[in-house]
Amino acid sequence: MNENVQPSGRNPRGSTGLRLLCTLSVLLLPAVSNFAAPAPDSNWPTYLGDKASSHYSTLRQITPRNVTKLEVAWTYRAGGSDTNNRTQIQCNPLIIDGVLYGTSPDLQLFALEAATGRELWRFNPASVKGITKSGVNRGLVHWADGTDHRILYGNDHYLHELDARTGHRVESFGNGGSIDLKADLIRDVSGLDLHANTPGVIFGDRLIVGMRVGEGPAPAAPGHIRAYDVRTGKLVWRFNTIPQPGEPGYETWPPNAYQYIGGVNVWTGFALDEKRGLVFCPTGSAAFDFWGGNRLGQNLYANCLIALDARTGRRVWHQQLVRHDLWDRDPPTPPNLLTVTHKGRRIDAVAQATKSGHVFVFNRETGEPLFPLREVAVPMSDLQGESAWPSQRLPTRPAPFTRQLFTYDEITDISPESHRQVLDRFVKLRPHALFLPPSREGTIIFPGFDGGAEWGGAAADPDGILYINANEMPWVLNMVETGRTGGEPPSSGEAIFTQICAACHGIDHKGNAAQNVPSLVGIGLKLKEADVLTLLKTGKGVMPSFDFLSEAQRRAVVGHVLGSALADPPVPAPGHRESGGADVLGTIPYTLTGYNRWLDTNGYPAIRPPWGTLNAIDLNTGEYRWKVPLGEWPELTAKGVPPTGTENYGGPVVTAGGVVFIAASRDEHLRAFDRKTGRELWKAKLPAAGYATPATYSVNGRQYVVIACGGGKIGTKSGDAYVAFALGK
Repeated sequence: MNENVQPSGRNPRGSTGLRLLCTLSVLLLPAVSNFAAPAPDSNWPTYLGDKASSHYSTLRQITPRNVTKLEVAWTYRAGGSDTNNRTQIQCNPLIIDGVLYGTSPDLQLFALEAATGRELWRFNPASVKGITKSGVNRGLVHWADGTDHRILYGNDHYLHELDARTGHRVESFGNGGSIDLKADLIRDVSGLDLHANTPGVIFGDRLIVGMRVGEGPAPAAPGHIRAYDVRTGKLVWRFNTIPQPGEPGYETWPPNAYQYIGGVNVWTGFALDEKRGLVFCPTGSAAFDFWGGNRLGQNLYANCLIALDARTGRRVWHQQLVRHDLWDRDPPTPPNLLTVTHKGRRIDAVAQATKSGHVFVFNRETGEPLFPLREVAVPMSDLQGESAWPSQRLPTRPAPFTRQLFTYDEITDISPESHRQVLDRFVKLRPHALFLPPSREGTIIFPGFDGGAEWGGAAADPDGILYINANEMPWVLNMVETGRTGGEPPSSGEAIFTQICAACHGIDHKGNAAQNVPSLVGIGLKLKEADVLTLLKTGKGVMPSFDFLSEAQRRAVVGHVLGSALADPPVPAPGHRESGGADVLGTIPYTLTGYNRWLDTNGYPAIRPPWGTLNAIDLNTGEYRWKVPLGEWPELTAKGVPPTGTENYGGPVVTAGGVVFIAASRDEHLRAFDRKTGRELWKAKLPAAGYATPATYSVNGRQYVVIACGGGKIGTKSGDAYVAFALGK
């Protein structure tokens, strides 16, 4: 396919090839659309709006003056939500020529009439023999060449390709329409956690993909970046994010680390500069996130923004944002491509937001920072075998979009009781400092593990303004020994549980409602031993498979959880699958007690408000245009407390009409803000929280804003609705 005419996104001027393709696609989709040919900017054809990851729309019908006239145009119930409130919808849907493509809470793919919400077709991956469903889905990929229109999306460790008109799998792609992403990774990763939850990006006839892999002390798959032929599903190229012998960066790891270290994966999505043929790849941390004694060194290409040649996978440049990460400080969002005026020159730039609340801005071609970076000394670690990297780099501009230190003065003042309760714990923890390493006593992580910035990402407009929502939630990280004795691997069910399960379910088995992790206390009253054994082997929902454990080890863990005789016999540690690699369960001396938000006794954050904000940052100058709270706790507002903001998940959309749309907050509202001032203009109650990024599009001249309302995070109810708003007729 000619790269110049593929549906590459939101070109405000359009092009002859793109207009012709849009017109052809309408004529060629009679089964799913009766609409007239749309204007060039009427679609939302790519995850987050375009391949620049801009979240930007050129639509102008909805403005600050008329946004209060928005009303519900349609609601679509996708089904598949969990009555225990553990399902979510994180999908940013695609809208192409009057057809909306999205996913349900249980990972079914569907097509709707975008003007009415009427279902056109549905695909359930569980209907395919041998295919399982697990994880979440954040978006989809559209590819077209003439009459050939395809939708690609990830589920579990599979990538599926379907005919966009019918919802049938494309038989010529991979194995009958699907490929297994556990292949082509150099190492054997069978039994390890791997999910395709965020869409890749199309360049010509290839799809560049990342994936989510394990991050804990259990064995983890490597996160190499790959490109596949869209027509056949065959591998085109692979960039090894954990370098192999002879590759640049190999010297930043221990010898043979490539055989046993996992992670270093693009789990957030990409940005693509099609003109230059550059794909920008934010890579995750190396596993295990919080102890790196078996990966001493700088650890390239973990925690990097990498520019790759999209044709070949060759590295053009990279910038490492965190060296030898011990804090799970990997970039949480796709980067944004935008053009800024810097020192009197127009420069094509790439901006990367971080969990720590910083924005790094680089020259897109060279990787040179546009604002100077400063070195920050890092405290030493006192955990056995660990050696923290001595310094880290932070941008001098823009200023962080979250507070950076949780000091005594920042302790919550929401009530005297809350203040005292938080203070009692505060004095027992290590004083907070930037990049303070994990500890047994307890290390404050602020901003928390979910940011700062989170996976929803930022919006960018043509003026060089970045719009980003932020969390200001402290978390506490406590490390505990894994149960190794005399250098031997853990052998009892309790020791194995402590190493691989306690991070989510807690040492006390009580789970974490805010993280959608159920309690295991009394689980034997709900499930039989055989059911729990099966869950450990296969995984379910967001719970990964522990198939790398032997049957005896799984029986020992189940025996520990259920308190049954299954735990009695000692069992050997699992043999590592890769030759030359140490046994992971035998070499990791620490694990964490859980991903624990620091809340007061009433469930509010331990820090003073704001707890969530929306920010507009001028990346031409590094200065802020505005900052406002995002979300509220209704019961506090009723008491006269000014809006505090809430934790938020999902990103904003900005329009040429002058409006920023965002849901994301736990109070279950979609909001509209004035793009210039940050003033809240409008809000609407949703059926469940919209922990996703909205999309905006136009059909027959009418502009819509649609949001997936899946809820299910941070203790809120799950939902199954997509709700579209438009101006009243």
